Amino acid sequence: MPLIILLFFLFPSLSLSSLSELPALMALKASLDPKNQFLKSWTPHSDPCSGAFEGVACNDQGRVANISLQGKGLWGEIPGTVAELRSLTGLYLHFNSLNGNIPKELTTLSQLTDLYLNVNNLSGEIPVGFGNMPNLQVLQLCYNRLTGSIPIQLRNLKKLSVLALQYNQLTGAIPATLGELKTLTRLDLSFNKLFGSVPAKLVEAPMLKVLDIRNNSLSGTIPQVFKSLGGGFQYENNPNLCGVGFPELQVCTASSEGWDPNRPEPYQPGNFSANSFPNSTSNHSTKDLPESVNLESNCSGAKCSKPSKSPQIGVVLGVTGLFVAFVVSGLFSFSWYRRQKQKIGSTFDPSDSRLSTDQVKEVYRKSASPLISLEYSNGWDPFAKGSGGFSQEVLESFMFNLEEVERATQCFSEVNLLGKSSFSATYRGVLRDGSVVAIKCIAKTSCNSDEAAFLKGLKMLTSLKHENLVKLRGFCCSRGRGECFLVYDFVPKGSLLQYLDIKEGTDLVLEWATRVSIITGVAKGIAYLHGSKGKKSAIVHQNISAENVLIDNNYKPMISDSGLHKLLADDIIFSMLKASAAMGYLAPEYTNTGRFTGKSDVYAFGMIIFQILTGKQKITQSVRQGAESCSFEDFIDQNLAGKFSESEATKLAKLALLCTHESFNHRPSMECVVQELSGLVM
Repeated sequence: MPLIILLFFLFPSLSLSSLSELPALMALKASLDPKNQFLKSWTPHSDPCSGAFEGVACNDQGRVANISLQGKGLWGEIPGTVAELRSLTGLYLHFNSLNGNIPKELTTLSQLTDLYLNVNNLSGEIPVGFGNMPNLQVLQLCYNRLTGSIPIQLRNLKKLSVLALQYNQLTGAIPATLGELKTLTRLDLSFNKLFGSVPAKLVEAPMLKVLDIRNNSLSGTIPQVFKSLGGGFQYENNPNLCGVGFPELQVCTASSEGWDPNRPEPYQPGNFSANSFPNSTSNHSTKDLPESVNLESNCSGAKCSKPSKSPQIGVVLGVTGLFVAFVVSGLFSFSWYRRQKQKIGSTFDPSDSRLSTDQVKEVYRKSASPLISLEYSNGWDPFAKGSGGFSQEVLESFMFNLEEVERATQCFSEVNLLGKSSFSATYRGVLRDGSVVAIKCIAKTSCNSDEAAFLKGLKMLTSLKHENLVKLRGFCCSRGRGECFLVYDFVPKGSLLQYLDIKEGTDLVLEWATRVSIITGVAKGIAYLHGSKGKKSAIVHQNISAENVLIDNNYKPMISDSGLHKLLADDIIFSMLKASAAMGYLAPEYTNTGRFTGKSDVYAFGMIIFQILTGKQKITQSVRQGAESCSFEDFIDQNLAGKFSESEATKLAKLALLCTHESFNHRPSMECVVQELSGLVM
């Protein structure tokens, strides 16, 4: 306390209330940004409530009420001292790289309404103390590494509307008591390791609109009451679930449900007893059970005879016989397989797949599945059931042979490597006709495991044709390499990213007219994606960024990776989103809804406008303020040395502000944006 009083006299601008919370904020910074890279504005000599602390907002009493640090690149553990911020109502730390456990002290923040810790690397169990937070409305813990079970204490969160726990490693059963939450609208438990039945009581939550339990190990019957949720109920990829009237599920049978049709949980070894069958006689309850099941008996030891060993001997002999039969059968199968492989090898060698383009087309004419059955790796063959919905014309136009891809890239030589990401590598290549291409290699482990969805996405990519989109030349999926290759036109002048943060006097400084042209071209490309004409449906890009805007020799912008998310696994998509959030492209409403819309792309486009106007990658609050007040020196690139149109700059600044409006309802459609840009004097 003496230290606080001393600081108060040294820095009279500090309010006593905010000063008392300063140590907790500095401890938070020390833990999450130990190298002082991202929270430089957090200093021990500033008032947190003066607006100097980035991401910190205070209430009328001068207390810290909101901390918004999403997508800042923070790492480290959340310190327990955050609990000293007693008036905190919103804590937004999502889309960072935080690790360690969720501190139990955090659950003592009784005023907290919104807690966003999603898309980090947090581990450990979910603190049971969350059940003691009476005002909590949104609990976002998804996309972490949390383990353990879902605390039953969450039933006490009477104001909770969103509970998002997907993509963790949670185990155990789904607490039926979550159905007692009267304000719950969204419950997402997908992509965990939950088991047991799906409690019918969940539907008793009167406001529930979305229930997602996909990709767990749940079992038993899905009650009919879940039909009331309509499309809001998602349950796929739980192999042991069954039910009537659910398209993705098989009708329940006795074997799929266990011994008691009214009990959805599967019986486990050791659970069988006479009490399990209360309405059965002794003979009826045992005649259908394997002899290894040891049922409890009511007889005394004196009256019961010792069990015979002959059944046990029979079991041993039976198992031995089956083993011998299995070995013999395996030898015959292997011999047959070798003969068949030799027959196939006499025509084509599947492991080599060295077929020329002409051979590919010839094979296609003879088979509904040309080359494809030879080109795909075992266990991942999207075309195994035919042409995947592609017409012969499309297949002949877009299908590349592995030999062509290898020849174009000189067997994927490092000399031709253009770049790498967490899920792909891109190589420069030259085709036989001399045209230069960029070949994106994606490992099958990064691709959508749903082959039907993968093929649908691939088909969609072939339909995209616009002057401001990078053209897809074709594709190939290799058996030997276990990769999918997307062959695009090569765009020579790199990405827009390399034209940002340029030092004065370099050749990379873009002229004003070029900047306006690039903005207009990007807008037209996105507007095309969002539109639906003929057989083309509307598409949301989801990853508009300076890195994905390529520049050709005439400085025409070309948007890359359009529709790519349709081919990728969910975890890869979210790793991309994490990077997008860190760069400021991710629309704020995504954290609440978990959904992309066309207005999400509009927000990212607005950030692109700001980047082109300022010539900088990072857009600060001062840039936005400069755009609002038309203070050109605050939002126009100094490298232009005043050579720009003030009227155009004013119009573009207003458009950027409108596109990046916090509320998606206030953002214009891309069609309106294109119309607005058409009025610029070029």
